[in-house]
Amino acid sequence: MKYKDYYEILGVSRDADNAAIKSAYRKLARKYHPDVNKTKEAEEKFKDINEAYEVLSDKAKRQRYDSLGSNWQGGADYTPPPGFENFNFNFNQGGAQSFDFGGSGFSDFFSSLFGDMMSGGANMNSNGFGGFDFSQAARNTTHSRQKHTQPQEDLDINKNLNVTAKEIFEGKPISVTFKDVEKCTHCNGNGYCPNCGGTGVITNNRTVKVKLPKGIEEGKKVRLKGEGKSDTLGHKGDLYLTIHFKDSEYEFEGSDLIKEIEITPPEAVLGCSKEIDTLHGKINIKIPQEVSSGQSLRLKQLGLPTKNGYGDLKAKIKIVVPKNMSNEIKDLYKQILKLS
Repeated sequence: MKYKDYYEILGVSRDADNAAIKSAYRKLARKYHPDVNKTKEAEEKFKDINEAYEVLSDKAKRQRYDSLGSNWQGGADYTPPPGFENFNFNFNQGGAQSFDFGGSGFSDFFSSLFGDMMSGGANMNSNGFGGFDFSQAARNTTHSRQKHTQPQEDLDINKNLNVTAKEIFEGKPISVTFKDVEKCTHCNGNGYCPNCGGTGVITNNRTVKVKLPKGIEEGKKVRLKGEGKSDTLGHKGDLYLTIHFKDSEYEFEGSDLIKEIEITPPEAVLGCSKEIDTLHGKINIKIPQEVSSGQSLRLKQLGLPTKNGYGDLKAKIKIVVPKNMSNEIKDLYKQILKLS
């Protein structure tokens, strides 16, 4: 296997203190974080950076690593110290079983040096290396595999999305912005890394675009695959948007719309023509004589899009009394009242 120079990876000297190591890690982690840098090379670099920080920020691991000496060069062939030559053990009692310490997400080089420290199953000798409790290591590794192959939390996100009649009608992608709080993927929520500032959580401002399907209904959910939370293993959840119709101009009845049309009392008695705005453009409608407040005029195919066409628009009559009427007009109403 290849020797890894953790000091070179972080770009610090071998006598760097914890503050310098943390500062170097913070800068590199931001530069090569998968959310910022999408290249395959950055992904591998990010793993190396985290591995280097895992070792150099831990006093016991750094001491063991430094005991190898400072004459190694990155990429050179490396043979583990005695007792660590093979980290793949086979047990042939009652059938073949095998395990390794590669499931931690770190390199073989890391596992060869610190597998015992990660599993908690080693008895250390005076040199920092020693024999293993194989049965305990096997149990620990089996548990580690299960932990690293299955999501340990619900990674889905559920949000409400209010949409207007115009947004539904136009069918264009809608931008959705929201805040999402999730466990820090660097420290797994333990709150000791510079990425989360010691809080264990990261707050993200997210913006996604969603295109609503034709015939979308109130209360239905739209799924955006892979737009949920992510964990340290690269699993991604989904984003579920629950659709709610909300509009100041229209009421909703499935794919039908209801729009209030205001007319005056004389217009209600005598009938009139009105120009109104619809999602399909301006139209003129004829309001019949002696119409009452609350009555509706059905306008075909002027509602929301459906899978097979459009719903209808209901023009709902609302009789309103003008404000600040003159005394002359009020006198006319008095005469009407006497005659009725």
